[in-house]
Parts: sequence; C-alpha cells; structure tokens
Amino acid sequence: MMVNHPEGIAADSTGAPPMLSVKGLRKVYQVDGGEIEAVRNLTFDIAPGQLVCVVGPSGAGKTTLLKCIAGLLSPTSGSIELRGEPVVGPPHSMAVVFQEYGRSLYPWMSVRANIELPLKNQGMPRAERKKLVDEALAAVELSHVPNSYPWQLSGGMQQRVAIARAVAYKPQILLMDEPFAAVDAQTRADLEDLVRNIWQKLGVTIIFITHDIDESVYLGERVLVLSNSPTVVQEDLTIDLPVERDQLTTRSSARFTELRAHVYEQIQLAKAGTLTGAVPVVKKRRK
Repeated sequence: MMVNHPEGIAADSTGAPPMLSVKGLRKVYQVDGGEIEAVRNLTFDIAPGQLVCVVGPSGAGKTTLLKCIAGLLSPTSGSIELRGEPVVGPPHSMAVVFQEYGRSLYPWMSVRANIELPLKNQGMPRAERKKLVDEALAAVELSHVPNSYPWQLSGGMQQRVAIARAVAYKPQILLMDEPFAAVDAQTRADLEDLVRNIWQKLGVTIIFITHDIDESVYLGERVLVLSNSPTVVQEDLTIDLPVERDQLTTRSSARFTELRAHVYEQIQLAKAGTLTGAVPVVKKRRK
C-alpha cells in the first residue's frame, strides 16, 4: 500500500539514528530592501543508507534546500544535523553532484586527474588515491578512459566522471542536484540505473533532487514532495516498488503507474497552492 510518513519521521524500521535531520528549516533572502521567504518550514529525517528523491514545482526551493544541507547557505532559522552534528559549513563526509557537469570538470585535466583532485587536496598518499580512483572508475564503468580529457567524452560520460569523483571521496551522504537534466533520454535511463547500482553496492545515503516525476519514482525509496514557495513538506511518500528495478519492467508495472500518478497529482496541488496534509492510503491492486 501507499504509506505516508508523519512529518519529520524517517522510513527506518531499525531504529538507527538518522543520517540527516532537518528541523524547522526556514530560509529568507534579502532582496532590494525587502524579503523573499523561499523556504518556510521543512522538517524530515533521512536514515542511513536511504535513497530519497525530492520533487516539487519549479521555484519550490529544492536547490535552496540542497545548498543549506551542503553547508553552502546558512538557514534563517531551524537546524540541519548530519550524524547528530550541526551543519555549519560544507561537511567533510558529504559530496555533491551538480547538474552542470561541464563546469565541474577541469577540461585541461585527464579523467583520472579530475577524480583524484579532492583526494590529492586532502593529502592522501598516492597509492591510496590510485586505488580509490580505480574503484570509482570501475563503479561508473569508465575504466577504459582514465587518460582521456572531459572534452573528448560525451555528456553522459562526463557526468559519470563527476559521479566517480564524488564516489572516490567515500562520502557518507551524496547530494545530487538534477544531475541528469542536461542529457538525452537514453543516457538518462542508463545513469539512473548507474545511481541505483552504486547505491546498492556502496550503501551510501543519497538525496536526489529532480524535476522528473518518473525519475523520482523509479529511483527512490522515498519521495519528498515539496509545496509551492514558501516551502513545506507537502508529502513524504514511501515507494513500495521492488528493490531490483529495470527500466522496462518497473516502468510498465501497474504500481509504478499508480505511484507516478499520485506524485503528479500532489505536484499539481502544490502548484495550485493547495496543501493537502495527510493523504488517503491507496491500496495496492491485487493481481
């Protein structure tokens, strides 16, 4: 059945402390002597190892939320904690993959050098760096191009390099801000499967921001639907699809269609400024 979590509760049956805890997050921007309240009150927890997608209307504050979690913006009020520690700057145990992969890679550096750079800046020994880079290249299926340059690769391959750089850093939590928005549909599907494969193999906690409703349902264990700005969590939805998913079988299933329609409806309500609160449970169809 479709399960909706009470505000601020992570979908974790083990009772483990949350990896990330956001409580009463509010962000107000000062603009031309006035104020714009971008985020009003966001509260949710994310358990270790979860893959959570965040969707909402355009301008709902998704990127503002991500930047606050990443320590790149200071909240106006409320709190963000990573493993119980307040986030007051970019955490060392967090990595971010942005949409504009072309700007995040250095064109004069090889694929290997791009991936290795954060590790080198940490002062990590060369042998350990090589091992981590080799593992990251294998994880994103780019072991055959370590000496190529970003400009020699397709857009999808460049984004794989950006993901590999984040993976090599061995983060506890990975933030992804619409990372596949600039690639074609087939490449996007391949990268979605890549993310789920990396998530299952490495057990990393992932927060994935997207405008694509189908993508959020296909990828996530949970989908957080944000309201229109000023933003609150309109719905926290468990995605009860099988853990093993593929683009053809999963997307053609009746349950995928139900979940996708439900998320779409919630976003339309959010765009209309209608906050629904608790949503009636939708029972799973019997075969």
